[in-house]
Parts: sequence; C-alpha cells; structure tokens
Amino acid sequence: MHSQLLTETNSPLSRDQAEDLSRLVGDLRQDQLNWLSGYLAGLSAAGVAGAAAAAQASTAAAPAAAPELTILVGSQTGNAEEIAQQAATKAEQRGFRPQVVDMGDVRKPQLKAAERLLVIVSTHGEGDPPDNAIELHELVGSRKAPPLGDTRFSVLALGDASYEHFCQTGRDFDARLEALGGTRIHPRADCDVDYDDDAAAWVDGVLEALAGDLDPQPSNVVAFDRAAGAQPADWSKRNPYRASLVENLVLNGRGSAKETRHLEVSVEGSGLQWEPGDSLGVLPQNPPRDVDDVVAALGLDHDETVEGPRGEVTLREALTHDYEITTLTRPFLHGWAELAGDEALDALLAEDNRDALREWMHGRQVIDVLRAWPVTGLAAQDFVARLRRLPPRLYSIASSFAANPDEIHLTVAAVRYEAHERAREGVASTFLADRVDDDTPLPVYIDHNRHFRLPGDDDAPMIMIGPGTGVAPFRAFLEEREARGAGGRNWLFFGDQHLRSDFLYQREWLKWRERGVLDRLDVAFSRDQDEKVYVQDRIRERGAELHAWLAEGAHVYVCGDAERMAPDVHQALIDVIAEHGGLSRDDAGAWLSQLQRDRRYQRDVY
Repeated sequence: MHSQLLTETNSPLSRDQAEDLSRLVGDLRQDQLNWLSGYLAGLSAAGVAGAAAAAQASTAAAPAAAPELTILVGSQTGNAEEIAQQAATKAEQRGFRPQVVDMGDVRKPQLKAAERLLVIVSTHGEGDPPDNAIELHELVGSRKAPPLGDTRFSVLALGDASYEHFCQTGRDFDARLEALGGTRIHPRADCDVDYDDDAAAWVDGVLEALAGDLDPQPSNVVAFDRAAGAQPADWSKRNPYRASLVENLVLNGRGSAKETRHLEVSVEGSGLQWEPGDSLGVLPQNPPRDVDDVVAALGLDHDETVEGPRGEVTLREALTHDYEITTLTRPFLHGWAELAGDEALDALLAEDNRDALREWMHGRQVIDVLRAWPVTGLAAQDFVARLRRLPPRLYSIASSFAANPDEIHLTVAAVRYEAHERAREGVASTFLADRVDDDTPLPVYIDHNRHFRLPGDDDAPMIMIGPGTGVAPFRAFLEEREARGAGGRNWLFFGDQHLRSDFLYQREWLKWRERGVLDRLDVAFSRDQDEKVYVQDRIRERGAELHAWLAEGAHVYVCGDAERMAPDVHQALIDVIAEHGGLSRDDAGAWLSQLQRDRRYQRDVY
C-alpha cells in the first residue's frame, strides 16, 4: 500500500497518469514494488533492454522461495496501516515476502491459505470493528469460518484505554483464530493511544518467533523504523511541524448554544502535503488550571524534576505537554486503587460493578480521583509513571491542498461544560480556541486516511452527509473538485440546531451552489420546530432521488458522531435502498455492504 498518493500537484504527471499510477502501486505487495522499482530504474537508465535486465536482477534479488507473510490490516484512521507497512519493511529485510492486505479485501480462501498471519486491527468506539474489518470479523466469528490448523498467527490490537471495551476487536480476532485451530506464535499486544513502542516490541517479537522459517537467515536485519512512511520533511507525531495559527473565528451566530471555530493554520514552507479526507494531528497542551489543581492535590512542587519522554523536565512541563491528566482510564483507576487502599474504590472497580463504574467515570477526570481518594507522600516520578502519554488529537482537514497549499483549515467545536460541580474543558479544542498565539506555536502533522477519499472518477456523483463539525472534510472535497474542474454532481446533507445561528459555512455552500459546484443542498435544523428533525430524516424524505443517484454510481460519505448519528444514517440508507430498490431489509443491508467493499460508501466517524 502506498501511503502518499500522487496527484498532478505533487508530481510531473498529468492527473490521469497520477491516478493510474496511484491505483496500480496501491494494490502491490512489497516484493512487487521492489521489482517495479528495478524495472523503472532500468527503463530510465538504459531503455527497454536495460529495463529487462533490471527486471531479471530484481526478480533474482527477491527469490520466490522466501517464506510468505500475510499481514491483515483493519483500520478506521490509518494507524494500523502505518504499523503494517513498517512491519512489512522489517520482515522483508529479514528475508520474508510480506503481503499487506486490507481486511475489506480478504475472502475465506485467502484467510485459510495463510500459513503465517499477522493481524493488526483497531477497535472503533465501544468495542466495534473498523468499517473495513466488519465482514472479516463476522466471518471468523461465525460457523462459516474456515479451519486454520495450518495457520500460525499473532495479533496486534489498537485501542483507547478510556473506553470500556479496550482493544475488543483485536481480542476477538485473537480468541477466534485460536478457536479455529490456529497456533499463536507470539502473545497479543494491546496498545493504547501511544502505541509506537509497544508496536515496535510486538513486531520484533513476532519476527523473532518466525525466524526459524528462514534458511539461511539474512544478515541485513535493521532496527524497527518508526519513521517509515513519514510525510515530506519527516514531520510526524514524534517530530511535529511547528505551525502558526493565522485565523480564529467563531462560526456560530448570536444566541447559539455552541462554540464552533474556523481555524486557519499556516504550514508554508513545511513540505506537508495532504488530500481531502486526511486529518491534521494536533499535539495539545493541558489547561494550566488543570495542571495546577493536580499538583496541588498531590501536595507536590511544580518545579520538581521528573524523567519523562523528553528527558528531564519539571513536573509542570511534564503535566502540561507529556501526560494525560483529564481523560480517565481503567488502568489508571486500578493502579490508583493499589495505592489508595480504599474499600469504596475497590468495590467500584469490582468486575460485577462495571455499570456503576461507567456511570461514575462519566464527566470525571484525574483530579476527581485524586480528591476523592487522596494518597499522601507519593513522589512526582511515581505519579507520572502511572499516567499515559498525552495523545494527539485528530481534526478533519477542511481545506484542499490544491486550493490552499500553504494553509490548513479546521472546524473545531470548543468543548466546555460543567460536571460534578467543576468547570471542564476539552484539552485540544480549548487549546486551539484560547491558548495558541504568536508566542505558542502549534505542533502538527498529517494523518493520512486512505479510507476516506474522493472518487477516482471526477465525473462520479457524490453524496456527502456531515452534520455539525462533520461537514469539515466536505468543504475540502468541494474545494478540491472545484480546483480540478470535476464534472461529477455533488449533494450535501447538513444538520445542526438552529438555522440562524448554526448554519456553518452557509455563505460558502450557497456560493458553490450558485456556481454549479454544489448541485443539491439539504439541511436539517433540529431545534427550529417542535419535533426534532435530523439529517437521517432528510435522507428518507429525499429517498427516491437519493436512490437514483446511487443507481447512477454515486459515492456516499458520512462524517461525524459515531455513537448516534452514524448508525441512524446507516439505517436510513438501508431504508431508502429497501423502499426504492424493492429489496428486503436484509438484501438492502447487503447491497449497502457491497457499496462499502467497492469504496463507494465511506465513513469517517468518531
């Protein structure tokens, strides 16, 4: 899989050539890419004859006898794919023939035939598989699953420990592969949001467990490359670009219950490149008040030195930049219970009390634990060792590189609320809204998402469903299509609370409609009438025309809330397909699943 797709803006190729080449290399295995690289090098240096010789040399360099290694990837945002590519690189350097395969492309015979199988999969929301892993997850959990007696496997599970069902999808695959007869060659690794070190250790462990399959073992083994696949100039979450914020506007009108910001970030001279559908990774800082309150609750000194991921820093620096002190996780609570020795906390953490624990955690942060169950005499170093790293936050990019190559636009809802007699605020959203200025640079990087991409055919119709800040990537989609001169029709469904105060980017949508870039615009403002109306209601109301667009090859995109909106929209699409396509609910669901496999139904939900 190729992580940086070519366009006419980042290569000397025409748009059609760039799309054809990106489509080709995106489906190639690593050994195939190596062969093609040799072929093209020979073609460039010595014409067709030289290319033939280079092809022979490349084939000889990657003998077919090398043991195959299948790496299955299930990912919603791209983290699993990044790890898979890095694992494939190291596996090839050791002498394997790795093949990275998207879970959405795996069929039963291919799964059964895999003798060496690595599974790298994330968990989405509260225990759900990512979209491209749904069908395979259902297959391995069903009676139709193939026997895997000849398969040796290991699983890397990605997740977020703040969720109850942490790494559940990876746990499911691990258990089912064993139940189907597979042999676990290396223990499953469950990775939290700061996964780099754990993933590196897992890759090393897996390849060491498979080393006996290599005869003879090659000597060119190198260290796990965390920078593999990095964007231009190697900017990454470990090495972010220091951007500047040049615009910070409130999009909501007077009287709105929301605070939605339009932010413009200057990345001029950075070399960063992105495509519509990608996200901007932001490395935030914890609010100063939260840092002060945590230090005070512990009875520690801000200036005490601790050893953190950036070396020796003050406690204030570590709690501001390096560690999560807001979001509660179960591992932190269990660790704190060992220190506190409190029966009430022990009871709350009992396995049969999960519902009560979930309710207690809602709206609470680390400071609430420190105050409810104080621990005296705890050293600063011992405290930070119990915290997880402060993870980056991802925001859908709301602008097109083709239209604004030096700026990245974001649409950010500032999170502020009251809970348990304390004012709370979102770490990243209020950092962006309130604390980034000329003296505070913004550390950023590009998070590529190949699962949320414009149609390859500029003439294909496109249906975009994005209530609230979920509309952000569709602003980038339309900017890109306008810049390309794309002929495909575009239809946007947008929803929020009130027409007068919450119609985000209203002028831009209306101008695009006037210019013929946006063909249809349907809106749903839930609080403007007695009965609430949402985007899924508009979808059903426009069902006949929407189904006609689908029949003509339209691509459907959904962005926004994963808990309620995305499932409701999914069901509305099934209802429309069933009613206007003359299908049963089951057949309509299968039809929509086929759209997903064909990359014509893509979701970026969170």
